[in-house]
Amino acid sequence: MGRLFGTDGARGVAITELTCELAMKIGRAAAVVLSKGKKGKAKIIIGKDTRISSDVLEAALVSGICSVGADAHILGVVPTPAVAMLVNKYGADAGVMISASHNSVEFNGIKLFSSSGYKLPDSIEEEIEALILDTPDAIKLCDGCDIGRVYYEKDAVWDYVRHIMKSSPSDFKGIKVALDCANGSSSVCAQKIFEGLGAKCIMLNDTPDGTNINKDCGSTHIEKLQQAVVENHCDVGLAFDGDADRCLAVDENGELIDGDKLLAIFSLYMKELGLLKNNTCVVTVMTNLGFFKFAKANGVVATTTKVGDRYVLERMQEGGYNLGGEQSGHIILLDYANTGDGELTGTKLLTVMSYTKKKASELAKCMESYPQVLVNVKITADKKGKWEKDKTVQAAIEKYTEKLGSDGRILVRESGTEPLVRVMIEGKKVMRESSLTAQAVTDHGLIRFQAVCSLLW
Repeated sequence: MGRLFGTDGARGVAITELTCELAMKIGRAAAVVLSKGKKGKAKIIIGKDTRISSDVLEAALVSGICSVGADAHILGVVPTPAVAMLVNKYGADAGVMISASHNSVEFNGIKLFSSSGYKLPDSIEEEIEALILDTPDAIKLCDGCDIGRVYYEKDAVWDYVRHIMKSSPSDFKGIKVALDCANGSSSVCAQKIFEGLGAKCIMLNDTPDGTNINKDCGSTHIEKLQQAVVENHCDVGLAFDGDADRCLAVDENGELIDGDKLLAIFSLYMKELGLLKNNTCVVTVMTNLGFFKFAKANGVVATTTKVGDRYVLERMQEGGYNLGGEQSGHIILLDYANTGDGELTGTKLLTVMSYTKKKASELAKCMESYPQVLVNVKITADKKGKWEKDKTVQAAIEKYTEKLGSDGRILVRESGTEPLVRVMIEGKKVMRESSLTAQAVTDHGLIRFQAVCSLLW
C-alpha cells in the first residue's frame, strides 16, 4: 500500500482524515498525471455515493481539478462501475468515484480510473502521491480563461442503466427478486434495471438520507434481506454495498449465496456455453476451499491472487481470462465491465436462473462451502505490518496450519481499506459457541482463535 492510496483508493474518516484539502490536492495531482500529453483541456468525470460527506468532497475535488485547467463533469449519485463505464462513453481522460464502498457513513474515499475505465496501477498512484507529498510546487495553477469549467451530466444514470440492460441476453419475466440497495448508489438505478428486464421487484433500503448508507443493510448485513425473501416468497434476493460494485445473493429459502458460490455458478454456466476463456476463474487467497474442490471436480482452472479486486483484474488481463472475483461479492465479468459491478452480477445470476430453469438453491448446490470464522482485530497506525515480524504470532500460525493439514487453513492479513488485521480460520467443522469465544473444531483438534488474535493487539 502507498502513502495515500490503499488497495481501493484513498480512504479515511471524511473531513478529519480524508480532508477537503487532501481531496483538492488529489484532484489537482490526478488531473495533471492522468492528462499528460493531452492537447487542450482535459475532461474528468466525477461520481459519488449517497453519504453526507460526498457533496463536500466533490466540491473540493472539482476545485482541484479546475484549478489546474481541467474540466470537471459531474455525474451525481451513481455506482462505482458506472464511472468506469462512462469514462469510455463520454471520452473522458479520467474518472473519479467518491465512496467508501461498504464502510459506515463516517468514512469516505476517492477512487481513480484511467481513460480506459480501469482502476489505476500502483505505479500511477505512486506518481500522484509523489506529486502531492514530495513535489507539490511542480503543480502549475491556472488563472483567467485557462481555469477549467464545471459541467453536469444529467443522463449518467440512464446511460448506465441502458448499458446493464443491454448486457442481459434474456428477460426476467416470472422472476420475483428482492433488492437491498444499502441506501447507497444502487438506489438510483437497481429498480430501473430489474423491472426494465421484466422482474417483479421488492425494494429494501432504497431511500438514502445521507446518514443511513450501509446501516444494518446491504451486503454487509444480509439478515433483513434473507427475511424479506422468505416473507415475500421471492425467487431470489440481491444485496449491494454502498457504491454497488459488489453483490451477494440469497436463495428462495433465505440461504446466503456468497461471491465464491456466484463464481462457481457462473463458471459452470459460461463453461457449458463455451464462454469461459481458458476454462479459468481468477480468485483470491481468501476464496473458500470449497471452491477449489468444485473447480477440480468440474474441470475449471482456479488461479489465485492476493485480496483486492484490482489484483484479480490484473491477473485476468495478464492471462486473458474473463471471470474473476472475491467472496465478498466483487465479481468481474470482463466481457461486459472492467471493474466489479453488483447490478451486472445480479442480472447474470437471474440470467442463469432463466436459462437453466433452476431455482437459486439448486444452482448453489454446485459448490459445498467449508465453514470459516473471521475475526477482525483493530490496530493503530503504528502497529501496521508488525504482526508479520512477530515471532510469537508466526509460531502460532505455523502450529495451527500444521494441525489443520489439507482440510483447513489459517490466514492472517491486514485490511487494505480499514485499520484491521483479519484472522480467518477454515476447516471441515466449525462452530460458534459465542460471540466472545469463537472456536473451530476440525478433524485435527481444537483451535482457539482468541489465542491467536490476542497476540495481535
